[in-house]
Amino acid sequence: MLKQNSRGRKLALLAGIAGMLTALAFAQRGPQQQAPQGPWMDKSLSPDQRADLVMAQMTLDEKITIVHGAGRNYQKSNGGAGVVEGIPRLGLPDLQLADSAVGVRAAGARGRYATLLPSTIGEAATWDPKLAWAYGDVIGRELRDQQYNVSLGGGVDITREPRNGRNFEYQGEDPILAGKMLAQFVKGLQSNHVIGDVKHYAFNDQETGRNIGNVLLGKRAARETDLLAFEIAVTEGQPGMVMCSYNKLNGDWACENSYLLTDVLKKAWGFKGFVLSDWGGTHSTAKAALAGLDNEEPDSRYFGSALKTAVESGEVPLARLNDMVHRMLRTEFAAGIVDDPPKGRVTDPFRGADTAQKIAEQGMVLLKNNNNQLPLNAAAVKSIALIGSHADTSMLSGGGSAQVDPPGGSESRFGGPEVWFPTSPLKAIRAKAPKAKVEYYSGVDPSAAAALAKDSEIAIVFVNQPTSEGRDLPTLTLPNNQDKLVSAVAAANPHTLVVLETGGPAAMPWIGGVSAAIEVWYPGIRGHEALANILFGDVNPTGKLPVTFPKADTDLPHPQIAGLAPRPVTPPTPAPADAAATGRGGRGGRGGMAPFDVDYSEGLKVGYKWFDAENKEPLFAFGYGLSYTTYAYSGLKAGIDSVTFTVRNTGKRAGAEIVQVYAGLPAAAQEPPKRLVAWDKVSLAPGESKTVTLPIDPKFLSIFNEQKDDWEFLAGEYKIFVGGSSRSTPLTATVKR
Repeated sequence: MLKQNSRGRKLALLAGIAGMLTALAFAQRGPQQQAPQGPWMDKSLSPDQRADLVMAQMTLDEKITIVHGAGRNYQKSNGGAGVVEGIPRLGLPDLQLADSAVGVRAAGARGRYATLLPSTIGEAATWDPKLAWAYGDVIGRELRDQQYNVSLGGGVDITREPRNGRNFEYQGEDPILAGKMLAQFVKGLQSNHVIGDVKHYAFNDQETGRNIGNVLLGKRAARETDLLAFEIAVTEGQPGMVMCSYNKLNGDWACENSYLLTDVLKKAWGFKGFVLSDWGGTHSTAKAALAGLDNEEPDSRYFGSALKTAVESGEVPLARLNDMVHRMLRTEFAAGIVDDPPKGRVTDPFRGADTAQKIAEQGMVLLKNNNNQLPLNAAAVKSIALIGSHADTSMLSGGGSAQVDPPGGSESRFGGPEVWFPTSPLKAIRAKAPKAKVEYYSGVDPSAAAALAKDSEIAIVFVNQPTSEGRDLPTLTLPNNQDKLVSAVAAANPHTLVVLETGGPAAMPWIGGVSAAIEVWYPGIRGHEALANILFGDVNPTGKLPVTFPKADTDLPHPQIAGLAPRPVTPPTPAPADAAATGRGGRGGRGGMAPFDVDYSEGLKVGYKWFDAENKEPLFAFGYGLSYTTYAYSGLKAGIDSVTFTVRNTGKRAGAEIVQVYAGLPAAAQEPPKRLVAWDKVSLAPGESKTVTLPIDPKFLSIFNEQKDDWEFLAGEYKIFVGGSSRSTPLTATVKR
């Protein structure tokens, strides 16, 4: 009995010790959760009041500590992109920063799971702010699950360059659509008490030479295009932070550009959060601090001891350092990460996957459907050939810092080969048509693919276009001779469908020879099921293009990306160890190319505005997308501040039409022919009509007056266009102001 009691006590003691060690290890993995202390912990006070109270207790060294990254050797890193060290004695947590553009990155290294959402350009194709909010909500929730409290997602660089390798993680070419969608993304994310981000501020519209390129663009064009997207995202979304970009703008690095960081962001837009650099994007101490940069990442090269010295010498006023610190602290309180720190829990993969599938279904865009080839009749179809793009096992995802690790796979390597997610279209299609013979062929030999297609009732060719941070596409043409594959299959089978897995626009010289085509982007963890639901009519496609699809590179403002032509070679600048450790870009990689200008000579004419102004016919227009039903517009009543019209479902299926309103400004404005000013998604039963009234924000009818340094709503005649795309506007009216 005594021996048993003694053994029991030992087991209890060992269990207690193990529990303590487990709790300690778990606590060290996530943000510190110090016991609250001090008047700044009073939740009834405003974030600014709380920030001032705690800042009054901070030493100079503590202030310096929180305005830069902690570096690669910080022991309490959660495994993300970086850490900003907290102040434990004041109850201020570490900031654990995670890449999370389309899901939480780098989960695989620690045995975690993260939902891969559809690419954000696919989310933008839903034109649905509620789904944008849901998108952000998934990421915010899963960040908290993994004990992160800061997101590094939130890209909104517009598609000025359709071959940009990061277009898949942005929101399209129109600044109003992009800004509105990202604002809701940020709201959804921050609803989980995670600090949200808007990036890359600004004009990081191409990856080629992003560390050395100098963007040339006037203030008016800047404010009405890229910066308008940021303005809407910042003022409506209220993110906790904004990340400045690698490139220069008109001669100054973005992260030390006082026009961008102070004049526009903090003064004109009233931004109260903090500005952090992209990884290795800081180039100076005093100039950057005085220009408006608040936090250097990922290390302390400029904002560590060098900043302390600059403050002590008066080169950087203490008041400026206090402003930097205040902005960071008030953001922590406003976001709720001090009062409600993430505690960690097992991620719910089903909840995230359900949202991902809904967004994928709403964002896929039906580009062509001759003779109602789609939807397929599961009961009648006898044989289907699936060809190309690993459609037997997987679907493509985007690369770089947006790369999410696939379930069952290892950690993805930054800059490595493309990652295919285990989402099998073959499996999903077989489940929809269990009586049909469904076969797959890789497509490596176009002749063999054509032979399989000829023996099948339906041929579905999957084509892909891998894109990633760090590199641009040399051309809109699909790689690996895929155009030849499609043409061969289409010649063998008149019922050929093409599924495009791309990060943005692609050229399609074969489009006239296929019966149907659908853009699915990078569709996420449930992309295969979303696609099958659309192919077989369980879901009626509603997505519309958030970007123009050109016919060829020659139709673009710049047929070749700036910097791609051979240039003088310069010695490389070593990257900081932290950039390599986190798998992100940084100060390194400048060698091999001499600095060059990126002259955005098209100015205001971005995307569809270029095609309209230059009278060029696109392959597929901005706002375009087909449905399994049809719609009719009538009864336009237009005013300068709102429009009212009727839309009717003229087909036999229930559907949802994304109604779009464009405006042409007075001739004196010297603007492109029209711009998007309003839209809505209207659900309609067969034969149903609805009257729609949409307000028009005066700013969206205004131009930016450089002399007044403000927006100007001109007097004159405005033409209103209403319809289903930028090139299909059956209703027009003229209104005066």
